[in-house]
Amino acid sequence: MSISGLSKARLLRMHDVMAGYVERGEVPGLVTLISRRGEVHVDLIGTQTFDQSSPIQRDTIFRISSMTKPIIAVATMILVEECKIRLDEQVDVLLPELAERQVLKRLDGPLDETIPAKRPITVRDLLTFRMGFGQLMAPPDAYPILNASNDQQIGMGPPSPSQMPPPDEWIRRLGRLPLMHQPGEQWMYNTGSDVLGVLIARASGQPLETFLRERIFEPLDMRDTSFRVPEASLDRLTTSYWRDPVSGKLTVYDKAVGGQWSRPPAFPSGAGGLVSTIDDYLAFGQIELTPFL
Repeated sequence: MSISGLSKARLLRMHDVMAGYVERGEVPGLVTLISRRGEVHVDLIGTQTFDQSSPIQRDTIFRISSMTKPIIAVATMILVEECKIRLDEQVDVLLPELAERQVLKRLDGPLDETIPAKRPITVRDLLTFRMGFGQLMAPPDAYPILNASNDQQIGMGPPSPSQMPPPDEWIRRLGRLPLMHQPGEQWMYNTGSDVLGVLIARASGQPLETFLRERIFEPLDMRDTSFRVPEASLDRLTTSYWRDPVSGKLTVYDKAVGGQWSRPPAFPSGAGGLVSTIDDYLAFGQIELTPFL
């Protein structure tokens, strides 16, 4: 047992579990980090891709997907603290595209069978994923609303920044669709954070990426956290894989050089668009926040 309380036996157990994913070919490599009472333990296992021998490094860059969401939540609360937005104010003022919502009578029903929303969407609804709209873990054609959402390319699947429209067009397309549930009545994942990204940009008067860089990343010295990876750092970006739903085999989802994160995104997704490193995210995880009421 170290002075900080880290157990060598448990760290070894964690290493064995994580190494198992690499040995079974489920991932090419990974990084784990534990920080406690000033002591930081980092474990590097495997390589950046399946087809080359470049080992995972402490400064390897990963697409952090939904780990983007906590960063967006903090950015939102910065604006709440500065009274530029309020938790329980309706978002219609800054996002008129989401005013006067209609709600599906039933989730599997046709898009024209709706009723008026009982109340507007609030900032709190977005933060708690209760805006009444979100991802459905179902085949793309399972529901008319899901089929329509995919047609509008508003991000109902894995992060895909180059295949989504710019923020103003994105929110306009979202505003065309009815809500799946009444605001505040149902938890639904993901979309609330993307809406927050558009809201942050409009409330701050800055592009989302600029606000995050100036207010969070630069103050915390998060040098590798962004919506894209510059050319000089692409050799540190991992290849992204996903499992083919038919064959069950891992296939390349996004490569490093020439991939979607090698250039500025059309849509900087607050739900899953950032890349980062283990030390950058440690810096974010160690910030001290004043409790918000």
